[in-house]
This record gives sequence, C-alpha cells and structure tokens, in this order.
Amino acid sequence: MADERFGGLGPVGVALVFGLVVMAMVFATGHLSGAHLNPAVTVAFALTRHFPARDVGAYVLAQVLGAAAAALCLLAVWPGAPADLGATVPSIGAAGALLYETLLTAILMFVITAVATDVRAVGSGAALAIGGAVALDALFGGPVTGASMNPARSLGPAAAAGEWTSFWVYVAGPIVGAALGALAYQLIRGEMARPAPEADEKLPLDGRRSIGLPS
Repeated sequence: MADERFGGLGPVGVALVFGLVVMAMVFATGHLSGAHLNPAVTVAFALTRHFPARDVGAYVLAQVLGAAAAALCLLAVWPGAPADLGATVPSIGAAGALLYETLLTAILMFVITAVATDVRAVGSGAALAIGGAVALDALFGGPVTGASMNPARSLGPAAAAGEWTSFWVYVAGPIVGAALGALAYQLIRGEMARPAPEADEKLPLDGRRSIGLPS
C-alpha cells in the first residue's frame, strides 16, 4: 500500500518486504508458538502429523483474527488508501490463479517442511530459508495473484474492504498447495508418516524443538 501511494519499492522491493517480515517473525516467535502465521501451513503440518490436530482450530482462529485486525489498522491509518486495502485479486483467470497459488504454496511448504522437521537441516537457518522462499514466490507470483500463499493474509483485506473477487482461490490454492508441498518432502525423505508431537511441542524446527513459519 505504501508503494502504491509513494512508489520507490517496485515489485522487487515489495517481494523483499514480504520475505523480511516473515523471516523476522519466525526468528522472533518461532520458539514461542512455532511461528504459525498461515492456516494452510498449520493444516498441512497436522495432516502430516507434525502438529497436534486438537490445536489446529485455536491456531487458525488466531491467524484469522490477526489478519483482520491488521487490515482494520491499515484502514484506520490510511483513510485515503486504495479501496481494496491490498486485497489479493488475480490478474489472470481464476483457474490459472488457482494453479499459481497452489504451486507457490507448495514451494513454500516444501521448504518449511525441510527446515522445520528434518534433523539434517540447519535449524539456525530456518527463518532465512522460509523468508527467502516467501520473497522468491512473491517475485514471480506477486504480479499475477498477489502471491498470497495464505488464506488469512487474503481474508483480512477482503473482509475490511469488501473485495471478494475470486477469494476462493486464496483458500483452496494455499491449502491444497501446502498439503502437496509437505507430502512431497515426506515422500522424498522416505517418511510418509510419523507420530504426532506432544502437546507442548508445537512445530519442530530442527527435529528437536520448535519454530515454524509464515506467510
């Protein structure tokens, strides 16, 4: 929104902002909650038994409420801002946008699963890898779909601005893509199933303890 009003960032700058925000939040909150900022990621981890299914509802509710609160803050701070408040609206047909969001999220989730669940990955670099994946996806997906990869990220602005154009794409695409990305890594790793973590182990970062993701 700032770039649309003042300029200076451009697509590359916006993509870097996306990635840097996610990287910072993973570093800052990974040890607290697993840094789940994305309902699709939470659902995918539950599906692959890396996250307790009983906690999914609470996490998704927090993610949705956080996104809505952020959009309302933008509405309050930027009274003359673009009417859509940064809502994700595809610049191509819905079918193509669905494929894009599915693939973008699959790439992101593949990276997250690799650095957050495999003891062979370098745990300290997880936030860098996840933020880098978000920035990369945003570089080539941003002009096409907005590179949401996150149902909550799309829901907040849509609800605040009343912009629901092809909103279903940003729910179905990320959820399906995250599931595919997580399952793909497990298939390559040769581990299609593993015991669910204990209730106090939210999201393994390096196979031992927590971190998580994004957005």
